[in-house]
Amino acid sequence: MRLVQYRNAFGQRCVGVPSDDGKHVQAVADTQSVYALARAALASNSSLERLVRDRMSTQQESYEQIVRERRLLPPLDHPDAARWLVTGTGLSHLGSAAARDSMHAKLQQDETQLTDSMKIFKWGLEGGKPEPGKIGVQPEWFYKGDGRCVVAPEQPLELPAYALDGGDEVEVVGLYVIADDGTPWRVGFALGNEYADHVMERQNYLYLAHSKLRQCSYGPEILLGALPRNVTGTARLLRGSEAIWSEGWLSGDDNMAHSIANLEHHHFKYADFRRPGDVHVHFFGAATGSFTKNVKANVGDVFEIESPVFGRPLRNPLGPAKESVRLFEIKSL
Repeated sequence: MRLVQYRNAFGQRCVGVPSDDGKHVQAVADTQSVYALARAALASNSSLERLVRDRMSTQQESYEQIVRERRLLPPLDHPDAARWLVTGTGLSHLGSAAARDSMHAKLQQDETQLTDSMKIFKWGLEGGKPEPGKIGVQPEWFYKGDGRCVVAPEQPLELPAYALDGGDEVEVVGLYVIADDGTPWRVGFALGNEYADHVMERQNYLYLAHSKLRQCSYGPEILLGALPRNVTGTARLLRGSEAIWSEGWLSGDDNMAHSIANLEHHHFKYADFRRPGDVHVHFFGAATGSFTKNVKANVGDVFEIESPVFGRPLRNPLGPAKESVRLFEIKSL
């Protein structure tokens, strides 16, 4: 089952289930958010899918009209943006067969000759998928921001005036709610565009944190239950009606150096990330992106990420900067 959050024609928040043909969304009765639905499922010791089926209404709305009128919301959010944390891991995917062959050739070097990034990738290959009950090697990890940095599907991702570039990062995202006893519960998975400045990052890998342009997008649908081990899809950069870049992408445990379970463990092992009531959005690492082919996005271009596993594509145009570059001089109180 997949869920979508949106506003109806009267501006009211709704949760819905897309029809099998993707033409309609059927509303879940008396439900304004997936967060509230997840909290109710925890309180009643029920599965989320069972609770949704119990609450299904007969009210339907055109999915295409919701998208066209830009009424989509992120598929999981929190009423307090400060308690809606966005993080991610990198160097976690194996890539295409050709990329794997090239990567394995590089890894044959003595470890002292490898870059720090290649060392972390190698460690993931060797220890990122531990046996059940065991803890694997930790991945690269980063903090993106809180809920204020999340951009809804179909809404523009801003190209800041200080950025050297604004490029897509095609990823699968895990979405979580922390129960009252501090236990993390996974609500589901979604398509994600982590969005970053790869020109800046390539200057020096220590610029990684700066290259995370804070904004990101995920959705529009959340997949309940387990993620398939083999996830396939296509990513595109659209300029007008033309796809100036298009590439297939792979994710899921079969296509990753780390297992999803290992990445989840190394995020939630920190007690600060198990605060009751919080929402966590965790990007599992880039499967591909237009930057890999040195394609530069322009303002007005549209990032599009799709996979049959996740229903409707995630689309975001690249928007202009909202403010010019200026010096921030901090004064003492």
